[in-house]
Amino acid sequence: MEGRWATSTAQSLRRILQRLRPLVASELSALFALALCAGGLWAFMELAEHILEDKRHAFDETLLLWLRQADPADPVGPAWVERAMRDVTALGGYTVILIMSAAAVGYLAIVRQWSSVALIVVSLAGGAALNNALKYWFDRPRPDLVAHLVDVHTLSFPSGHAMLSAITYLTLGALIARVQPNRRLKAYVLAVGVVLTLLVGASRVYLGVHWPTDVLAGWSLGAAWAIACWQAARWWQSIGR
Repeated sequence: MEGRWATSTAQSLRRILQRLRPLVASELSALFALALCAGGLWAFMELAEHILEDKRHAFDETLLLWLRQADPADPVGPAWVERAMRDVTALGGYTVILIMSAAAVGYLAIVRQWSSVALIVVSLAGGAALNNALKYWFDRPRPDLVAHLVDVHTLSFPSGHAMLSAITYLTLGALIARVQPNRRLKAYVLAVGVVLTLLVGASRVYLGVHWPTDVLAGWSLGAAWAIACWQAARWWQSIGR
């Protein structure tokens, strides 16, 4: 009798743990995302504080000059590197971002994934509006220390290319990774999003159109915004269920 009771109790505990495991994993995931979001906001605020105190920094100037030859208009490396950076930087421009986002929204609309459609639209539109507002608020001019290798017409802080590429590629990467059953595929997709974001930001500094702190701020705020929108979408879906 005692043996049956013990076996029944063990089976009941096992079933309870199996049911609790997804909930615990979800909570831990939410806490980790919250920590990343808070870290990104903290980094942006620290950079913004320094920018308000002084719009030029030794770190910015040192890195920009390190990426130039004796001639400020001549970047380090062979000519093909400059051409490659021009191509890479286009991945963070409004045209490419809008085309990729529109393609993703079209596909998600066809398969009736309306919550994912809303996530992309809100995160991208909100991020773009926030970036433009911050540019005018900080009113930081573009670098004048080296020649600009591409045309720019807006203010500098934070980098729109860095911020929007972080929002777009991290959001799309998270959406794709979500439907992948294989953990390696999930990691690969997210890694691709991160690498694209880093390349776009690095290209802006190499081409001399942004101070390094502009790009760091764009990465930090863009990642925090993407994570916040993603968590809000998950919360909304849980309410719907």
